[in-house]
Amino acid sequence: MTRHSLSVFIAAVLASAALAACSRPPADAASAAAPAAQPAAAETAKPAEPVPADPAQAPQFFAFSIGKLAAAAVKDGDIDVANDGKTFGVGRPPADVAALLSANGQPTDVVHLSIQPLLVRSGERVLLFDTGAGNASFARAGRLPAALTASGTTPDQVTDIFISHAHPDHIGGLLTPAGALAFANAAIHLSAPEWAALQADKDSAKLVAAIAPKVQAFAPNAELVPGTVKAVAIEGHTPGHSAYEISSGDERLLYIGDAAHSSIVSVQHPEWTIQFDRDAPKAEASRRALLKRAADGNVHVYAVHFPFPGLGRVKAEGDHFVWVPDA
Repeated sequence: MTRHSLSVFIAAVLASAALAACSRPPADAASAAAPAAQPAAAETAKPAEPVPADPAQAPQFFAFSIGKLAAAAVKDGDIDVANDGKTFGVGRPPADVAALLSANGQPTDVVHLSIQPLLVRSGERVLLFDTGAGNASFARAGRLPAALTASGTTPDQVTDIFISHAHPDHIGGLLTPAGALAFANAAIHLSAPEWAALQADKDSAKLVAAIAPKVQAFAPNAELVPGTVKAVAIEGHTPGHSAYEISSGDERLLYIGDAAHSSIVSVQHPEWTIQFDRDAPKAEASRRALLKRAADGNVHVYAVHFPFPGLGRVKAEGDHFVWVPDA
């Protein structure tokens, strides 16, 4: 997809979502995030070649590329959400969600979410999209530092952090357990509406004070790294929720944040209410519009909460959609 056509896609997503909501109550990829070389066998002095991680064998990170950009899915942890009608499919019988999960070969008592921030190298800049859940009590997380190390990156090398929104499973890794900045050399980018909402949250006062000197708030839909990173406003989840379009040459990857949480429930039934969404009708309209345009445009998607490594595409099937992970 060309850059022009994807820009048209983004504009269409926003227009469709707004209408629907109103109608219902080094530039090379040589190193960077690529995995470190494996130790050479004792009987030979020749260094081993770097071997890309296999998600089944090395679940902490998965190296891939976006055009000439080196990238990696870096695993922070997991969340299991009870299928009790309080979070997914709010207002529907849990049996409806259970039937959907069962039809997709999943346990019916929980909705499983992965947590995998995205790491990208762009020239001398090291970009991290979201920071995981840290030590949040609702998640089995906090593994991001180890995943970064496994991918060949140390926290002090990260130059830019792009926050999709200020929920704890996305900003939980900004500080160390001792309260210090986990990425001391990184600028922290988030939308101005999201930053304003975070500043107004009294429970986040310590976090706000710690990160304020590093924050660079941006206007929704701003271009943040010319030719490489552009924000894409996705309304409804939080006051300033943002996806990110990452570009290299003719290749694009859309990091969707929490536009969709579950690769099953959120994708196959985008109209089902999710408790996490602040403005549910608007979020549901945005979700359906995003999925439709992603399917129509065969957009390569990075989903932070879908099964690791979260890379794939959306396919339309009748009046709903399905997630097709990369082979």
